[in-house]
Amino acid sequence: MRKPYVAIVDDDSAFSNYLRTFLSLRGYETRSYSRGDELLAAVKLGDPPDIVLLDVMMPGMNGLETLRALKAAKPDMQAIMLSGREQAATIVEAVRLGAADYVVKPDDPEGLGEIALDAAIKNAIEKTRLVTEITELRRQLTDDQDRAFLFWGDTPEMQTIAQVIEQVSDSDVTVLIRGESGVGKELVARAIHQRSSRKDRPFVKVNCAALPAELLESELFGHEKGAFTGAATTRIGKFEQADTGTIFLDEIGEMKAALQAKLLHVLQDGQFTKLGSNKSVDVDVRVVAATNRDLELMMMNGEFREDLYYRLKVIEVTVPPLRERRSEISNLTGFFIDRYARRYNRPVRQLSDELAALFQSYDWPGNIRELENMIKRIVILQDETLVVREMTRVGRPHAAYAVAGVGAAVGAGAPGGAPASAPAPAPRPPIPEPSDDAEEELLAAEEASAPSTGSRLADVAKSASIKAERALIEETLNSVHWNRRRAAEQLGVSYKTLLNKIKECGISRK
Repeated sequence: MRKPYVAIVDDDSAFSNYLRTFLSLRGYETRSYSRGDELLAAVKLGDPPDIVLLDVMMPGMNGLETLRALKAAKPDMQAIMLSGREQAATIVEAVRLGAADYVVKPDDPEGLGEIALDAAIKNAIEKTRLVTEITELRRQLTDDQDRAFLFWGDTPEMQTIAQVIEQVSDSDVTVLIRGESGVGKELVARAIHQRSSRKDRPFVKVNCAALPAELLESELFGHEKGAFTGAATTRIGKFEQADTGTIFLDEIGEMKAALQAKLLHVLQDGQFTKLGSNKSVDVDVRVVAATNRDLELMMMNGEFREDLYYRLKVIEVTVPPLRERRSEISNLTGFFIDRYARRYNRPVRQLSDELAALFQSYDWPGNIRELENMIKRIVILQDETLVVREMTRVGRPHAAYAVAGVGAAVGAGAPGGAPASAPAPAPRPPIPEPSDDAEEELLAAEEASAPSTGSRLADVAKSASIKAERALIEETLNSVHWNRRRAAEQLGVSYKTLLNKIKECGISRK
């Protein structure tokens, strides 16, 4: 955890050195300035302190003038004024300008001045923490409202989802949200919570794929001190934190069978036991779960409990992928451009016709999350070149060339997962013909895979599919510098599935 950084502004070098020693012994990082303009220059260069100790009497720009300029540049900055003596008029003016406190320089033998200064600094740090938390909460609230606004598209499918949410929000039934990675499943869960009678109670999210099974159980249900190696204290789990509210279990399909049984018990009885305890804990929690996996197939393979499946699937909501909501791409693009231009203080620039056309023809394996990240990159860099190059380079995932088990799920209708009645997507740029060398490599692979008694078409197709799958995974990993979570999002699979594919294909980082 970063130590609080305190800036000392005083032309008395001896007193500054005393303060640096005083603060260092209490765990603060310090930096000294002899003039107010030196501090302001440092703040302007992007090196603001957490707390400023500001001498009132200094040559040139005095303490009050420095405080006025500091507050103009950083309104939330906490500044404590220091003076050799109490002056009522100066104290009133310092408070009016926004000083957090006014302390007489400590020089008394009983150390009362040091105690007052220490208390003033701690109070200022607490104010800074509260201001930061409030700012972050307001930003999250704005983001949630923004996301909720952008989520409800004008397609019939999305309007149907909105109607279902309105109907089920006030009940306590469990809801299973399905859809590919990045389509907005968490937004649906938050919308259900915000429209329910629990909206003023906690909304707790747990990513079931982010932790191994033994840690996930502790994360969900908590543990007693000494329950396992490293359990130094008693811990409250996410279900207790979500009591009287809603818990969102993201990627529920990644949960191991033993933990599924314990979750089923909570859904049935509203009770569970912490790790290392025999005492039951009662909770009143609404459960909303989400997955991008085929739970029905997992049940057939014995990987997901049938009784848990039906407990979760009281109400089911399926969020369609972005490629089936192409009419929303333009509005989403404009929304994200405006949003990130405001956030990063960049000019609002609309997409070029070339990139807008690419957006309409692209299959969006990462769905809305991928679109949002692309727009964020364009807004920050103020340049489309990298995004255009990425979307047009040979080998990008393409619906007609989706790799088995890696690309987005393909439905029984039109290519790309769209139902047969959906309008055909705009034509895509032609795929270049393979080079002679590539054809020779493919032929060699086919011959190597063929049995000695004669070539079988199924074996050849399987070999070609594995080769293409490996090439696509390697290219995606390299494009994100081997950030496997980002690669999984771009490929439209879970993190665990990607790790299995990397192992199966024998892919290693070069």
